[in-house]
Amino acid sequence: MIKVREAIIVEGKYDKIKLSNIVDGLIITTDGFGVFKDKEKQALIRHLAEKRGILILTDSDSAGFVIRNFLKGAVPADKIKHAFVPDIFGKEKRKLKPSKEGKLGVEGISQQIIEKAIIASGAHCSSEAGIITKSGDITKTDLFIYGLSGGENAAEKRARLKAHLDLPSNMTANLLLDTLNCLMTRDEFIDICEKLFPQES
Repeated sequence: MIKVREAIIVEGKYDKIKLSNIVDGLIITTDGFGVFKDKEKQALIRHLAEKRGILILTDSDSAGFVIRNFLKGAVPADKIKHAFVPDIFGKEKRKLKPSKEGKLGVEGISQQIIEKAIIASGAHCSSEAGIITKSGDITKTDLFIYGLSGGENAAEKRARLKAHLDLPSNMTANLLLDTLNCLMTRDEFIDICEKLFPQES
């Protein structure tokens, strides 16, 4: 089990049940889009963000990113960590059919993938084995140099990089940069880019 200092924000009760078996920490649900109108829930999340920080772990579909972006607008950026589950297609066992976009939500993702996502977020984690998080110094200039921003094929290249790293396809360039700095050092980033884009770099 991973102990996480930040309060973890998930979408629904089944996500919370899933996380409760993986994480030792406070887990708060947004009740889907319910948080948009729930002023008390918003106030609670802002309070937790101020006191201990929050870690957002929503589904990788469009709805998950709408909720994630809403919370980003409600809480100071330095109080938020982001954990992402990859785009994995399928359906949860309790459901009769897949979601609208056909992607598994947090509740349907394996424990190993969720643990990896939490560790990669840069959250304050600890476990019996110990947790090592990386804080790189990758910049927007580095993204530009490797054609990941500002160029004609930047979106396609970002898609290739996200697929290589098992990151969701909906992630923006700015969010990708923040995540890369949690996942790896600048040297590791350069090494990956040289392998993925050998002729373009």
